[in-house]
Amino acid sequence: MAEWFVAKASEMADGDRRILTAGKREIGVFHKDGQFHAYSNTCLHQGGPACEGLLINNVVDIVGADRLYHGQKFGDEVHFVCPWHGYEYDIKSGECIGDRKQKLRKFEVVRRGDEIYVVA
Repeated sequence: MAEWFVAKASEMADGDRRILTAGKREIGVFHKDGQFHAYSNTCLHQGGPACEGLLINNVVDIVGADRLYHGQKFGDEVHFVCPWHGYEYDIKSGECIGDRKQKLRKFEVVRRGDEIYVVA
């Protein structure tokens, strides 16, 4: 497998992403909370650009002890959303939120000094 240069870590702020072409693949690389995550940029639904949509915290339903619905709030889990049809993926695992058994192909990220590479 080859290593593909992504960017200098100092050039990627928290919440940034880069889309790179690695041979015949497109890979999305995210920088979140000091970590780098890389996934195939092909949505599991219909092949859309999965890594190019919004980054958003998950939405959590608030259900009281009385089992009544009390609204919603944003949670701690960050998702990225395919812009074609809204499929959401967990930024830390690549899991599809609608069906956690499905996940995007994950790629290893290597840091050498200030340079970030993806192994693909």
